[in-house]
Amino acid sequence: MDDVKHLAPGADAIIGLSVPDGLFDYTEKLKVFSWMHSGCDDLRLMGAFERFKQRGVKLANIRGSNAVAVAEHAMMFVLALAKKTLFKHTQMNEGRLVFPNYAETQSSMLQGRTLCVIGLGNIGGRIARHAKAFDMHVLGVRRRSGEPVENVDAVYGVDDLLDIFPRCDYIIVAAPNTKETNNLIGKDELAAMKKTAFLVNVSRSGLIQEKPLYDALTSGGLAGFAADVWWQYGFGHTFPASGLGSRLGVHKLPNVLTSNDQAANAEDVLQRNIEWGTENLVEFFAGKPMQREVNLELGY
Repeated sequence: MDDVKHLAPGADAIIGLSVPDGLFDYTEKLKVFSWMHSGCDDLRLMGAFERFKQRGVKLANIRGSNAVAVAEHAMMFVLALAKKTLFKHTQMNEGRLVFPNYAETQSSMLQGRTLCVIGLGNIGGRIARHAKAFDMHVLGVRRRSGEPVENVDAVYGVDDLLDIFPRCDYIIVAAPNTKETNNLIGKDELAAMKKTAFLVNVSRSGLIQEKPLYDALTSGGLAGFAADVWWQYGFGHTFPASGLGSRLGVHKLPNVLTSNDQAANAEDVLQRNIEWGTENLVEFFAGKPMQREVNLELGY
């Protein structure tokens, strides 16, 4: 904070990848903030949303900048879980031989199976498109249920999870973390899933409750889990977006695949982040509507 404290009072605009605690106490002239992330829940949790609303500060993000990379990462997780990629790789390296069609190494299929995508924005929409290339049946969940979405066979609301989860073979979480979606998937939702289902999270850790997830994975209630995001337990407000794993050891379970905030770490993404973050400010000071302005009421 000491490094930027002297700069904040005169700033009309800020573009940032992270925010030091207390920064907004010194930004009385601030008119616009360009956030170099897609998710804005960290800003909301630190009270920035309320302050921006009180002062009339505009907020924009770079949503969509990493959509291609994260959607591809999500499908990598789906395929790796379904095909038991890591398990088979380890067996080969350890010199273990299994007979063909052995149940322990038998793959799950994508063709003809049902995928539920929670969140149908830039990332979720691309995931649905990829799933259709595998001949999957795609269900979508969004705030505006019922509105048709390309490559999605049926669209539901967040209140429908218990009804649709028993039909799903794969579930991918790609929704923003808001007051409405925080802790969205808990004991009841996990219990409604098939025991053979796979759950993938490329959004924010706060959408899935940790203890019920651990219980489902260790009791046979869920076949597997993969995530790029992990719980933070109240520290590290703004960067990175994930923690260092699970204090319960979810990331160490044999039916879990992990990466740590690396889904967006792909070719082209960083340059696009910089371009779009800068473009937000150019649009604002040119008096144009910001294409990626964040709705402070909705949180995205």
